Amino acid sequence: MSIQESEYPVEAFSAVKWNAGMLTLLDQRKLPKEINYLDYDSSRDVADAITDMVVRGAPAIGIVAAYAIVLAARSAYQDAPDNWQEVIEQDLQYLSEARPTAVNLHWAINEMRQTLVSITSNPEKELLDTALRIHNDDIAANHEMGRLGASLMQANSQVITHCNAGALATGGYGTALGVIRTAYKNGLIENVYASETRPWLQGARLTSWELQQDHIPVNLIIDSAVSALMQAGKINWLIVGSDRIAANGDVANKIGTYSHAVSAKYHDVKVMVVAPASTVDMQIETGKMIPIEHRDPLEVTDIHKTRIAPVDVSVVNPAFDITPAKLVDVIVTEKGIVHEPDTEKMLALFG
Repeated sequence: MSIQESEYPVEAFSAVKWNAGMLTLLDQRKLPKEINYLDYDSSRDVADAITDMVVRGAPAIGIVAAYAIVLAARSAYQDAPDNWQEVIEQDLQYLSEARPTAVNLHWAINEMRQTLVSITSNPEKELLDTALRIHNDDIAANHEMGRLGASLMQANSQVITHCNAGALATGGYGTALGVIRTAYKNGLIENVYASETRPWLQGARLTSWELQQDHIPVNLIIDSAVSALMQAGKINWLIVGSDRIAANGDVANKIGTYSHAVSAKYHDVKVMVVAPASTVDMQIETGKMIPIEHRDPLEVTDIHKTRIAPVDVSVVNPAFDITPAKLVDVIVTEKGIVHEPDTEKMLALFG
């Protein structure tokens, strides 16, 4: 089944498209000022696009990696039809290093490898079928997570979300925003607050724009206002996505998630983490073992190419933090819901 033939509605915008043999990505660095699509026919260029944040969000990165392998295989087979499986390895290695924290990247590469090892002739069609399946499965999973997550919410809920875990970060519909979309459609949400999410401002630039596209009212707040909003009794749920979840339920997500979860615990606000099963890494025992990506200091010191900090200041710029499982009320995946996650409960669902 192609993406166009999916049983689920397709958003007016798509972060990822496969079109006429090329991969098309919505350049998320330009949003919301400019809606600009970029075409790719080189796997290495796609890997660079992942690193450079043209596309971001763990599920979307996995989907894009799958399509990149289709491009890599096409090129390798054209250049070396007799040993293309050896030639492609350099591209796979380059792709695997694009971003270290999101486990979906490596999960997708492994999924594609399972198809790749059994192919002896032109690999493009079989690999494309697998990539399309990964894409379609993600959309279906997001809708199921939306249904499951919304089932936990009460009428007149007020929610806050951090970073962007919507259609822009996935194959479509979204994880955390998939829950918010479903709950809003079912009349359960009164207000949505999006924290700005420094330094890339995914909440300000992406989440607020995406919710507006669906005509869902959204209130943008600065990151440091979250605790005050919770203190005022205006929030029922903190709903976020994840880039990797450890076997004990510890959650790696965009930097700032941990501090919001601490505030939520103090103020009796429930915390919901929404992510596909491919984000769960049962090979990692705790969040302490999850590699944390550190990014360019210029992301902190410069805004729109304007310097906002002293030229000689030292910068620490982690892109993610770890929220301990004891701060999480529920983890929602398409396989089911884990309440008050721990190792035993995670093993029961994910094996």
